[in-house]
Amino acid sequence: MSPQPILVWDFDGVLNANIVDGRFVWADRLMQDWGVDRDEMAADVFHPDRIGRIMRGQLDLRDVVDDWRLRAGHSFDPDAFLAYWFARDARPDAMVVAHLARPGLRHVIGTNNEARRAAFIGAEMGFGPRVERIFASGLMGCAKPDSAYFEQIEAWSAAPPSAHALIDDTARNVAAAQARGWRAYHFTDATRDGLTGFLETLS
Repeated sequence: MSPQPILVWDFDGVLNANIVDGRFVWADRLMQDWGVDRDEMAADVFHPDRIGRIMRGQLDLRDVVDDWRLRAGHSFDPDAFLAYWFARDARPDAMVVAHLARPGLRHVIGTNNEARRAAFIGAEMGFGPRVERIFASGLMGCAKPDSAYFEQIEAWSAAPPSAHALIDDTARNVAAAQARGWRAYHFTDATRDGLTGFLETLS
């Protein structure tokens, strides 16, 4: 008997419609609300020397934000800033989220997010009870498209690679999943109408 398919949902850009024209829209009002230039903040907090380590749980996002705001001369509380960030970044895509109720599949979230936002996604956004598990890079020590990321999900499911399917908005993640023998769907504005058809091939 074939194992029940494990459907691995990416979060940002798939279940969460928080990216518009390649822009994370949560930061659109940073200057008005916090006196923060979004590009300067992004260049520091998301610096190539830091972002990969944040995503893999090697740096605490709060510490990185606190270091940046001190260097930039801001006096706001870093916890309040993160609360603002996470709340404004919560934009569930109702059409996509509805598929979490699709029967015949095991649903999990597989996201490149650090531990603090992963906890927010599970609890405050309410996704924890809607899926079997949230796989977050900051808790796993690896991030898509690392092979170790997919290996951890396979070890948890105890199912062969062919039993897994990834829905992701990043082409390199889709390619990495397919290279392991997973099925995968590249979710974009141009392909979103085909998502239902792809899911029907799984169950």
